[in-house]
Amino acid sequence: MIIGIDIGSTTTKSVAIYPDNTFKTLITKAFDPVTSATGALGKMMMENHIGISSIKNIVLTGVGASRVEGDLFGIPTSKIEEIQAVGLGGMYLSGKTDVVIASLGTGTALVEAHAGMINHIGGTGVGGGTLLGLAKTILNISDINTLFDLAELGHAGTVDLQIGDIHDSDIGFLKKEMTAANFGKVTDNAKNEDIALGIMNLVYQVIGTVSAFAAKSRNIDTVVITGTASNTAVGKRILSAIAALYNMNFVYPEYSAYATAIGAALSKKLPLK
Repeated sequence: MIIGIDIGSTTTKSVAIYPDNTFKTLITKAFDPVTSATGALGKMMMENHIGISSIKNIVLTGVGASRVEGDLFGIPTSKIEEIQAVGLGGMYLSGKTDVVIASLGTGTALVEAHAGMINHIGGTGVGGGTLLGLAKTILNISDINTLFDLAELGHAGTVDLQIGDIHDSDIGFLKKEMTAANFGKVTDNAKNEDIALGIMNLVYQVIGTVSAFAAKSRNIDTVVITGTASNTAVGKRILSAIAALYNMNFVYPEYSAYATAIGAALSKKLPLK
């Protein structure tokens, strides 16, 4: 068995991959990288009745991995660059190669992935951290799931300026219902639900557009959406609208939140180039 641990800035994701390629997943929070790594490993072992002797390797990745030294619990422990882990995990979960992977974490990283070649394209500081920051500042909401639930009830037209507000018909390939300016028309009767959806539109439209442009620059037509902020119905609807606008294929794999941890574990089973 191999365990991959992705130590992020706010959460730590871990995955145990069994010899038959089935796996168990876990999300934890802690105050520092060492506590995150050891806590995630200990909880994974306890909840799934995993003995130390059955773990062959542990692979760490993420922003906190560099601060963890030595082997964990006496188990051979190594590290892999986060970009490589994102690429491996995204390809594995989507079952596709020749893709761009948008890893939605605190910000958003964009990774070009092919069999045998993984490159960091760039990214944007707009991501899950932006969602939480705006929700806290504007709506006094600190829980991201509360934001998602509220946005489900919102109407974008009371917050966002749309093409139809400034033009009687579509403009080129832009439909009347598309956004012309995020938060460009906040009406006096805008409810918290509408503002929540406006926040979601702002963040996910930026992510979707940047991802589509990055993929097109590489002559790639598929974007794999992964990361903690990828698993929300509202976010997927917004991203899918962007994908349709630019004639792209956005893929939302199961276990997308764990893609980086899965990629870390897979690095011990696959040759890296």
